[in-house]
Amino acid sequence: MAVSVDTVYQRVLAILNKEQRGYVTPQEFNLFANQAQLDIFEQYFYDINQYGRVPGNDTAFSDMLNILNEKINLFETNAAMTYNASFYWQTPANLYRLGTIVYANTVTSKSLYPTPNTVVNTTTLVEAERINYNEYLMINQSEYLKPTNSRPVFVASTDGYKVYGAAGELITGVTCNYIKNPAEAVWGYQIVYGEALYDATTSVDFELHDSEETELVVKILEFAGLVVKDIQMYQIADGMEMQTVQQEKQ
Repeated sequence: MAVSVDTVYQRVLAILNKEQRGYVTPQEFNLFANQAQLDIFEQYFYDINQYGRVPGNDTAFSDMLNILNEKINLFETNAAMTYNASFYWQTPANLYRLGTIVYANTVTSKSLYPTPNTVVNTTTLVEAERINYNEYLMINQSEYLKPTNSRPVFVASTDGYKVYGAAGELITGVTCNYIKNPAEAVWGYQIVYGEALYDATTSVDFELHDSEETELVVKILEFAGLVVKDIQMYQIADGMEMQTVQQEKQ
């Protein structure tokens, strides 16, 4: 699922032209587009927090939470973490919110098949528990509580992450599950006879759920209205957004 960056730009231009409110250049559009995408994306988490505070099991709120989670799940991904020269694990550069840290625990055993004493390596992905450093120091004193490779822990700091197993720090086999930031949307173009023409090869679509197309148009119009210092344009865009919100509530 994705929203076409060209479709959104053409809709923005069509509305501006219809209302005779000027023109948004490709550079302005790309700037507005990414701010709009980020605003919508961050609103998901605010809304989930608000809906989570609603008491009871209201079906409408439950449905809204399901919709929000579906939209957020588009940004959920897994990636290897990087062990840097300072001996800390680093998360991917596009991380927005960390989910879990996972260790690939490999256990070596012997099998009778296909021949006696055949070495078999079995790898299991295990989630590391998050604790603070004082907790790590405390549990590490106990043979029963100290981390193992099948029960790892991790400690977060401003420098990165330390992941601990049976022999101390784990320096290989660490990945993470996380919510990534939306990729930067780009309306790519080439100048032909003085006009900007859409270039699909250099364009990047929005990563938002395809149901957000109208919301993107509305928010970009708001930004365009502010730039041209036309209060009427801002009111038109704001009115469209309010209409969209009302429709979603019905």
